[in-house]
Amino acid sequence: MSSSPHHVHGLADNQVPPDWPPLNLADLRSLAAHYPQLGATQTLRWHSPRPLSAAAIVETTGGPVFVKRHHQRVRSTDDLEEEHDFIRHLQAGGMAIPRLIENRRQRTATADGEWSYELSELATGQDLYRDSVSWEPLRNRQHAWAAGAALARLHLASQGYLAAQRRTHLLLDRGELIASPDPIATLQGQLRCRPGLRAYLQQHPWQQQIEALFARRPADLPSRLQRAAPLWTHNDWHVSNLTWRVDQERAEVCNVLDFGLSARTTAIHDLATAIERNAIAWLRLELGMAAVHIDIALNLLEGYNQVRPLSSSDLALLRDVLPLVHVDFALSEVEYFQAVTGSIADADVAWNTFLLGHAHWFSTPPGRRLLAALEGSS
Repeated sequence: MSSSPHHVHGLADNQVPPDWPPLNLADLRSLAAHYPQLGATQTLRWHSPRPLSAAAIVETTGGPVFVKRHHQRVRSTDDLEEEHDFIRHLQAGGMAIPRLIENRRQRTATADGEWSYELSELATGQDLYRDSVSWEPLRNRQHAWAAGAALARLHLASQGYLAAQRRTHLLLDRGELIASPDPIATLQGQLRCRPGLRAYLQQHPWQQQIEALFARRPADLPSRLQRAAPLWTHNDWHVSNLTWRVDQERAEVCNVLDFGLSARTTAIHDLATAIERNAIAWLRLELGMAAVHIDIALNLLEGYNQVRPLSSSDLALLRDVLPLVHVDFALSEVEYFQAVTGSIADADVAWNTFLLGHAHWFSTPPGRRLLAALEGSS
């Protein structure tokens, strides 16, 4: 899909050619018709290394902007407006998120050819983790505490947002299988509208594998999750999606970025995702015990608890959710690689390494150590 010299993060802690061509000045000249307030494009200052879309910081005569482009097979303008409605609700509740820029039709998502665009002002603060991969642990406990506190503030701001669940499954975490009393039946029901995922699963003994995946789940976990209050959540709470204000004694989150995975799940699901993203060196599991960062997990949890206190039942639910919290997103990645990019090798990594492998890791000594530490925190 792209022969550009620009590279993005791969699936194995490597740099690979992008699936999508990077933004260029010709793209931006076409886009300028939709955003006359930007004036002329001058330069592209930085290209994002994230692999699932194309994004850049663009200098224009109207000032610098952040431009993100998706293929419409991945995100339509309606899909983006779902995210943007949630962002606006959070901003009204006091969350610091870069302001979305409206096009000449007063919309914040723009279709242009085969692409969907969204533009925003630049984030404030330092982008300390801009080049970090999404499963790279945090650097220190202060950052973990601040990230946990900011996530709690987002959950407080999210309360009262009653929009329905996202329409798409693609590259999204809706948390539905883990909450289902019958994950196989739930997934079978979804396959009618997910032909790419269905095509991949037909080549695998997926029912037996999914059954084995959920066999270690506590029998009452679905009912406990279904009793949890539904909440629109970020679902990709990695520190590369935060900007920072840092001095020698403390760290503070300035802005929250990238709501592409946001959906209607629960606060505990989102918190478990934050621990999974930030406290485990998934791309360095050969380190054994050194791959799990207990201090990061506990400090993230402590920061969250200071702002939005958790009950003992919340903490027990968190521990039980964590080993399977990645399942829905891993399946959506399988679907993306199978149906959109056509990379069966990447789909195999998403299935074998991410979906099955991450769940298995929690039964290894490092995984059990993390779960025990979370149990002890209650």
